[in-house]
Amino acid sequence: MKTIHSFYAQFPAIADYAALLTAMTALLGVALIAFVANVIMRSVIVVSIRRLLARTKSERDDILIRRRVFERLSQLAPAFVIYALAPLALADYPAPAAFAVKLSLVYMIIVGVLFVDGLINAGLEVYRTFRVSRDFPITSFAQVAKLVLYFLGFITTLSVLLGESPMTFIAGLGALAAVLMFVFKDLILGLVAGIQLSANRMVAVGDWIEIPKFGVDGDVIEIALTTVKIRNFDKTITTVPTQALINESFKNWRGMQETGGRRIKRSVYVDVSSVRFCDEEMLARYAKIQHIAGYLEEKRREIADYNDQAKVDRSTLVNGRHLTNIGTFRAYIEAYLRNHPKISSNLTLLVRQLQPTVHGLPIELYVFTNDTNWINYEGIQADIFDHILAAAPEFDLRIFQEPTGADLKALGVKGGDRA
Repeated sequence: MKTIHSFYAQFPAIADYAALLTAMTALLGVALIAFVANVIMRSVIVVSIRRLLARTKSERDDILIRRRVFERLSQLAPAFVIYALAPLALADYPAPAAFAVKLSLVYMIIVGVLFVDGLINAGLEVYRTFRVSRDFPITSFAQVAKLVLYFLGFITTLSVLLGESPMTFIAGLGALAAVLMFVFKDLILGLVAGIQLSANRMVAVGDWIEIPKFGVDGDVIEIALTTVKIRNFDKTITTVPTQALINESFKNWRGMQETGGRRIKRSVYVDVSSVRFCDEEMLARYAKIQHIAGYLEEKRREIADYNDQAKVDRSTLVNGRHLTNIGTFRAYIEAYLRNHPKISSNLTLLVRQLQPTVHGLPIELYVFTNDTNWINYEGIQADIFDHILAAAPEFDLRIFQEPTGADLKALGVKGGDRA
C-alpha cells in the first residue's frame, strides 16, 4: 500500500488524490484476487471433487454433483478474500471498510445457508433410495430443518447488518410468539401430523389410499410438511392437508399389498323359484362334474345312513334329509375356487348364503386372489363369475334378472297393456 501511495504521490497533478487512488487500486487488486480464488475453486477443486465422485461405484454420491452442492460452497472463496483484504485496502476509510466487511459476512451467511440447503436436498434424495424411506418418510422433517436454517440465517444477517447480538433478536421474538403461532399454525399442525404419520406408520410414499371426503383414490407420491400429494388412478393429482390424514378417516391398502391377497366379495342372485330337492336323475348328472363327484358320493352315503337310522318315510322328499340343487351348487363353487390357481389357499375362502331379497337368494363369494395387481385382479374376478353364471343352469338354477322389454314381449305384454 505504501509503494502504491508513493507511486501516485510523485505526480503533482494527482498527488492530492493519492490516498483515494491507492484505495481504488487496492480494491481492484482485491477484486482480481477474489476472481482468481473463485476460478481456482470452480476449475480445480470442484472439478477434482466431481471427477473423484464420478469414479466411485456408488450412484448415491452422484446426487451431490447433480444438486451442485460443491458449486455453492465454492462461492465462499471470493467472500473470504474480500473479508480478509478489504480492511487493508480501505485502511484510510474505516466506514467503507466496515461496510465491505459486513457485506462479505452477509454474502458468506447466504452462501452457507444455500450450501446447507443443498446438503439437505441431497441427503433427502439419497435417503429416498433406501427401502426404509417408504415406511418412514422424512420430507416433513427436512422442510422443518430448512425453516430453522433460513430463520437462523435471517437472524444472523440482521445481527451482522445492525451490529447486535443474535440473542437480542431471538429474545425480542418472544413477545411475538402468539402472533407467530397464528401465522405458522398450518406449519406447526403439519409438523405434528407428519410426526404422527411417520411414527405410527399410518401412510408412506407409494401407499394406495382412499379418502372419500376429498375424492382421493390413488398412490401417495409425496408427504410434505403441510400437504400430502396423491396421484389418483385417473392421473390427476390431489393435494390434501397433512393434518387431514389425522383428523379424517381414510383407507390404506398397504395391508392388502403386503399380504399378497386381494379380496373378492361379490354375490350372484339365484331365482328362488328354481330351488328344489335333487332327484336321482339330477344327482346322476351332477355326479359327472369332476369337482363335486367325491362330495356327492360322500354326502349321499351320509344322508342315506341318517334317513335309515331315523326311519324316514321316503314317499315324499320333505321328510328326512335330501340334497338340494342350491346346496350342491354352493359346494361346487367352493370346490371350483379351491382348485382355482389364482385363488389364495392361505386366506379366507368362504361361499355362503345371505338373506333372500326381492332380487332372489344371494350366494356370496368371500375369497382372496393371490395377485394384487388391479388389472389382473379384475380379470380373475370376471373369469370366476363368468364361469359361475354359465354353470348355474347345469344345476337347474336360474340367475335372477328383472324383466326386460324382451321378456315382456315374449309374454305378449304390449306397451299400453296394464295389469
